[in-house]
Amino acid sequence: MMPTETNTEAGPEEGENSAKFFTRRNFLIGGSAAAGLTLAWAIWPRAYEPNISAAENEVIFGAYLKISKEGQVTVVVPQSEMGQGVYTMLPQILADELGADWRTIAVEPAPINPLYANDLLAQQWAETLLPAAAGKLTKEEAARWVAKNVATRNDFIVTADSASIPAYASSFREAGAAARVLLSKAAAKKWDVEWEACTSENGFISNGENKLRFGELVADAVQQELPDPVPLLSSPANNLVGQDLPRLDMPSKLDGSANYAGDIRLPDMVYASIRQGPIGATRLKSFNREGANKIVGLVDVVEHDQWIAAVATNWWAANDALDKMSPMFETTGLLPDSDKMDAALDTALEEGAGVRFASRGETNTAFEEFQNVQARYQADAAVHAPIETRTATADYKNGRLELWLATQAPAAAVQAAAKAIGISTDNVTLYPMLAGGSFGRNLDSKIAAQVSIIAEKIGRPVQLMWSRTEEMMHDHYRSPAYARLDAATDKAGRIQALQIKIAAPASGREQSKRVVRGMDEIVAMRASIDEADVKAVEGADVHYNIANFSLDHHPAYIGAPTGNWRSNAHSYNAFFVESFIDELAARAKIEPLSYRMQMMSGRPRLARCLTGVAAMAGWDGGLDGSGQGLACHSMRGGHIAVIVSANRGESGLRVRRISATVDVGRVIHPDIARQQIEGGIIYGLAMALGSSTRFNGGIADARRLSDLALPRLAEIPAIQVEFIRSEEDPVGVEEIGVPAVAPAIANALFSATGTRFRQLPLFAEAS
Repeated sequence: MMPTETNTEAGPEEGENSAKFFTRRNFLIGGSAAAGLTLAWAIWPRAYEPNISAAENEVIFGAYLKISKEGQVTVVVPQSEMGQGVYTMLPQILADELGADWRTIAVEPAPINPLYANDLLAQQWAETLLPAAAGKLTKEEAARWVAKNVATRNDFIVTADSASIPAYASSFREAGAAARVLLSKAAAKKWDVEWEACTSENGFISNGENKLRFGELVADAVQQELPDPVPLLSSPANNLVGQDLPRLDMPSKLDGSANYAGDIRLPDMVYASIRQGPIGATRLKSFNREGANKIVGLVDVVEHDQWIAAVATNWWAANDALDKMSPMFETTGLLPDSDKMDAALDTALEEGAGVRFASRGETNTAFEEFQNVQARYQADAAVHAPIETRTATADYKNGRLELWLATQAPAAAVQAAAKAIGISTDNVTLYPMLAGGSFGRNLDSKIAAQVSIIAEKIGRPVQLMWSRTEEMMHDHYRSPAYARLDAATDKAGRIQALQIKIAAPASGREQSKRVVRGMDEIVAMRASIDEADVKAVEGADVHYNIANFSLDHHPAYIGAPTGNWRSNAHSYNAFFVESFIDELAARAKIEPLSYRMQMMSGRPRLARCLTGVAAMAGWDGGLDGSGQGLACHSMRGGHIAVIVSANRGESGLRVRRISATVDVGRVIHPDIARQQIEGGIIYGLAMALGSSTRFNGGIADARRLSDLALPRLAEIPAIQVEFIRSEEDPVGVEEIGVPAVAPAIANALFSATGTRFRQLPLFAEAS
């Protein structure tokens, strides 16, 4: 799984912990940070060779593509397929530029190689990756260094934050173009014509009456030289982009041949279940081994300082054995408790030092001159709750480890497994599996270490599966948050100044320490105490044209691990902002759409979403008793506006319809995009109703799906989605459907009942 490097002089040794690259010496070598980084980057390896495998009849065309002599085109995708369609959309971009026949396209996961580094995501995570010493760099220098060095040196092949399409679209298009040029050159040489006169369409290279299949040209094509730069088609002949092509992963999912982590079956394989203690500095204290002796099929028990696993001939026997052993754990230090979390967040918000991440104009003057309006909001911790719990299979033999699991951070998983059993990452082979959902959960590599330890101890292939209770109790939660919003409004109710303060843990920095630096979750959490985090305030830097504005993060320590969740902090910050905007509109006695539109100067794409959804949903102005609520949001280059029709009846919340108008630039695959927006809307509905947990004694209260108040199929309302046609660069569609739904529901409930809901889940205040 390791790449082939060139120009390897003076680089850090392979296999070193990535945290070593983030030291004071790294930053200060050469007399100054900038000079030291320039020197370090100049002598580090920068060129890598593809390490994808090929059959005898296949020819490799760079890192993303291989073509067989029979004409099958296999596209190599370096992102985790979690149902979001990345195994279809990225090949669709490449095939369009190549001029391939979609019926000949296949897909396979990429091996670990810095060639596949997610540079865009590294830039987005830049501030969360830098250590304290990075304060000596300018912001531009720091971001540039992290983006290049972390992405390349530390195999930053991470799937997260809807970055797959914007990060890789150009690379896949260039890969298709390069192969097309090479194939055209090979054909032109045979026909003695100029290669520019050749066309590529439906898997053939043509020139007049001459026509050859891709497969007939591959051997000669790889001998040709590429022009610099490689020319892209102004209008691809196939026009595959923008079509609802058959998903490449769908046939295998429909016939059951698609393999998820729990589907792996190996000769002589056994099954393991695991128990872990309360969140915190926990160690295994005792267990009753004799209690499991009567369990039929029990093979062995594996003890670890922080957990215990039972291994049996089937998973149910292993899980039953753990119940019979009644393991006891001992935790030192504070245990996560929701009352204490609330107190910590409240103290951080009202008394803690805030760090300013956005500032425009002069807010103090406006607050002295105009009327002040203040509101407080809060959101509970949210769980991921994917259908597929954490599952992995490992086989350890003769000092080598094979690992099967779904992961959003493959290099981190390999490093965690290797470290756990004391072998080199060179001796670990990872087989990336399809994921049954994730929403950020598969960024966690803990299970890779656990299953590796068990496999080494047992000496047989073993499949470890977490129970639903373990999954819920040991999640990396979407952080809880408190917010205080202050507005200065003039006599007409217009916003003259807005101050937003968010109290939340530094989830982004915590996540980065785990994924990039390989820290234990508790160590990462404690190492992030009092650290300001730009990702904690994502989505709160308002998309409205407000002249005087400030945004502060107030770090809070809550004692529970937190991390990426579908739409991350946008999920709660959009709720805070859009609910408050609705409050201000109501105070000004201006209907919510008009109130927002007067602040849309310079925001034409979001404004168009607002007017579009108003027309589609038959917006009635959100009049008292109407039950219509409006919200909008922008994130990562995409824009959405949502209108919800809802009311609160005797049986609870009833959402009748959700309408959305979306602008995500050029749409690669309309059907997948629609599915993702609809799925995001349902996820946002679930967030509004539940998906959360409180904590007591270090243990999450929610331990089953039934504890989450998730909407049932019969409770899903009619959903309307319209896309605005655009030729802007495509952006991710996986998460943008989530954030605006909860505030739209809250605003609809205010319209219907006159009650303002300021907490997520919406009915938590009444419970």
